[in-house]
Amino acid sequence: MATEYGQGYGHGLGFPERGLPERGGERRHRMPAGLRAPFEARSWREFGYVLLSLPISIMLFVYAITMVSLGAGLLVTFLGIPVLAAGLAGCRGFGALERARARALLDLEVADPEPLRMRRSGFMAWMGAVLKSGTSWRSLLYAVLHFPWAVFSFVVALNVWAYGWALLTYPLWFWVFPAYVGQDGLQLYGDETHHIYLDNPFEITVTALVGLLFTLATPWIVRALTMVDRLLVHGLLGPSRLATRVVELESDRGVVVDTAAADLRRIERDLHDGAQARLVALAMDLGLAKEKLTEDPQTAARMVEEAHGEVKTALQELRDLARGIHPAVLTDRGLDAALSAVASRCTVPVEVQVDLEERPVPAIEGIAYFTVSELLQNISKHARATWAAVDVWRVENRLMLQVVDNGVGGAAVSEGSGLAGLAERLDAVDGILVVDSPVGGPTQVTAELPWRTV
Repeated sequence: MATEYGQGYGHGLGFPERGLPERGGERRHRMPAGLRAPFEARSWREFGYVLLSLPISIMLFVYAITMVSLGAGLLVTFLGIPVLAAGLAGCRGFGALERARARALLDLEVADPEPLRMRRSGFMAWMGAVLKSGTSWRSLLYAVLHFPWAVFSFVVALNVWAYGWALLTYPLWFWVFPAYVGQDGLQLYGDETHHIYLDNPFEITVTALVGLLFTLATPWIVRALTMVDRLLVHGLLGPSRLATRVVELESDRGVVVDTAAADLRRIERDLHDGAQARLVALAMDLGLAKEKLTEDPQTAARMVEEAHGEVKTALQELRDLARGIHPAVLTDRGLDAALSAVASRCTVPVEVQVDLEERPVPAIEGIAYFTVSELLQNISKHARATWAAVDVWRVENRLMLQVVDNGVGGAAVSEGSGLAGLAERLDAVDGILVVDSPVGGPTQVTAELPWRTV
């Protein structure tokens, strides 16, 4: 396993590298967020989303109710199912438009739901797929539920916005509409209008302050309203949790299969290049020694002695290979003894602390063992450390592993590196790998695995 060092911590954790400005070049807002919110583009986009929701939800609600009612009423005939399927398909189309609208105005990224799964082509297969799809029915539910919420949010947002700006601009009414400012009859511009403005300073000030409070609160009220829209779009128009989980499991299964195939190839290569080659050479040496046994006993004895050494080397290679597959000490005595044995073979002193009251299932125990083993190999080969520590403990239903060293740092989970492969193996069993390795050290690698008991 070859781990790349010196690539930086942020990229190593899997985050994209971004060009962050220097401290002196950071963009700083002089105006507080509460004061600039009414003028921000985000606030106006969210307000526009709320205003558009009413006409769109009316069309969607009317379409959904009409098509579903018509389809249900026609179920006694052969037209019911096609009409119902067409209604659900239309709701799916509206759902796609709603995801696009949320993406454009709310900056809400929602993945497209799973496509229709049709076992065969044809109109009947399409109808069956539409009616069986959970996405179709969730889109219908969105059409029904979003209508009353759109009415409520539209009324609240529009009234708060209108009253806020109307009260805030109340002093301007004395100059723009002098005929409707607290006095009977038509008032003229000039000194008389100015006199009315000065006769009501308290009323004007209080009204403008109330309008200012409403105006400043409007963006946050609208934002709170759109949070419900975000939940509806994400929960009803996005992919279902079950479908997402199935995709994750399929991906994890592929990783497990690829890992198992890679392990088999590694074992085959090690056997072919190591123990098998030595055994072939040993057989040839023993054959030559047999031929010289009568002619040159001393040479034969020397060749047998060399063959004996080759046997010991081959046995050691087989033991190492077996230990790499699954060490016997792990099966017999658990993680504490197995990790202590691995630490004893490391090129730097390693402190091992295992705090487990019971053993997890063999699969999780094996993954934990090989994770620590791979990390200690990295320390031996790349870290240039003088000290390392391994800590294993349990937190509720998770098994925690932590390997620390005082080496040069710079370890990264970059594509193609050993740590990336280790992270994929952990992810296949719902595990997590986090690397904290700034350049110059120290390095701290934390792994988290699900806890499953025997």
